Amino acid sequence: MAIIGAKEEHADPRLTRIAQADDIPWYKKPNLRMLYLILVPTGLGVEWTSGFDSSMMNSLQAVKSWTDYFDNPTSSRLGLLNAMYSLGALMAIPFIPTVSQYLGRRRTILLASLIMCMGAGLQAGARNSDMFLASRWVLGFGIPFAIVNASSMIGELSYAKERAIMTSLFNASWFVGAIIAAGTTYGTFQMTSTWAWRLPSLLQLVPSAFQIGFMHWCPESPRWLVSQDRGEEAFAILQKYHSEGRDGEEFVRLEYAQIQSTISAEKELASRFVWADVFRDAAMRRRFLLAGVVGFFTQWSGNGLLSFYMKKILALVNITDNRTVQQVILGNTCWGFINAVPIALIAPRFPRRRMFLTCTIGTAVVYVVWTIASARATIENSSAAAIPVLVFIFVYSPFYNIGWNALAYTYMVEIFPYQQRAKGIAVEQLTVRFAVFFNTYVNPIALDGIGWKYYIVYCVWILIEIATVYLLFPETHNRTLEELSFMFEGKELQDKVQKNVDKVLHVELEGVQTRSSKDGIQTAE
Repeated sequence: MAIIGAKEEHADPRLTRIAQADDIPWYKKPNLRMLYLILVPTGLGVEWTSGFDSSMMNSLQAVKSWTDYFDNPTSSRLGLLNAMYSLGALMAIPFIPTVSQYLGRRRTILLASLIMCMGAGLQAGARNSDMFLASRWVLGFGIPFAIVNASSMIGELSYAKERAIMTSLFNASWFVGAIIAAGTTYGTFQMTSTWAWRLPSLLQLVPSAFQIGFMHWCPESPRWLVSQDRGEEAFAILQKYHSEGRDGEEFVRLEYAQIQSTISAEKELASRFVWADVFRDAAMRRRFLLAGVVGFFTQWSGNGLLSFYMKKILALVNITDNRTVQQVILGNTCWGFINAVPIALIAPRFPRRRMFLTCTIGTAVVYVVWTIASARATIENSSAAAIPVLVFIFVYSPFYNIGWNALAYTYMVEIFPYQQRAKGIAVEQLTVRFAVFFNTYVNPIALDGIGWKYYIVYCVWILIEIATVYLLFPETHNRTLEELSFMFEGKELQDKVQKNVDKVLHVELEGVQTRSSKDGIQTAE
């Protein structure tokens, strides 16, 4: 229970109990296995683009043909080249809920992928820094549409037993794109032509091409279909992918009934104006506050320095050789992937608050030691201090991944009901982009201006993060999405929803099943 705010109340966990009693593993369920396979390029693949972009921009700073072509950008110009991506994303966020609700999860991701393909093409063909800046803006404009809908789609399609793990793997997929970008740039950085940076820029469209190529075989979110009064299609999708376990038919009937009744209740409460729900009542204000906090913390926990300015960090401890910098970037990115995937598989099995506290306390300790070692390197001119700095750069990754990587989108999907989920993750993306925009613009200036002393800012800030997690974050572990939908609203609304669940189970569902079997609904569209 969180100390600040009303105590959260969870609904009747009937669906959770059925899922937990199901002892048939996902890989022995043919339809569910195929669903998870297709969600790799269509859903998890969205984060490949984010990882590719961060890693590529980090690596390009050690590519001579890039720095020469753009006149060796100064700290402020370099910050702007990185920050323009976030500026594009910030301008996209107001439109995300409306577009997502109108087009659905699949078509919104397709639209975003087309925009990002165009941005990558512009970036690869940039003739000057203004064209490069414009391409960064286009890429940034497309990415939040894809992230919001892909993370939601994964959570809304996955079976309850694996849902938290699947959403945790979403952020871990960041490292796939990051490794490809770091490896590509390491392979091209010695080229004397502009293809040393144009080739990595062009390859940034590959993840989006995966979404375009494979989305035909991915089903739509059943919750979006129910919200559009297409219940028969939603039931057919749930039946195909969620009924293969023990007591599968009972699970699907109850799941559909919960989705129907929950979305019906959400529609009654929802405001007509798209963004009015942010301030609607105390429960919703708390959700959106959490979304803003999580988004800001994921980018203001010191990771921005490692993602964009490794060259400057290493220069503070007298590591300046471009080949060595590229090797450290590639090695750290590979190490991040190696620990992020098992952490994404393990972290969702534990209470969320415990994992977030482990993450924040661990990163605080790492930053304190890292700051001390960097100070020694500067004050004592000690080359030996570079060793602990390198060690703790690598130690940072698993602690960060426990919380802000593995659980950020899992948590966002869990704390928001369907009707506000796109808005909630959009707000999370808003604070992510504000934090990244500030970090990418200010970090190089601060590192050049005050050097290692800038790390002290993060040491203090992470202590604030620890206190915020302890005081504010509710527990959402081991519940389905519908059981969590009204956890802040109290028992009265939950009891009303439960009565409606029973009504759907006994009356409306019979008609849906009959029509679904007669019409032969296609579930792969």
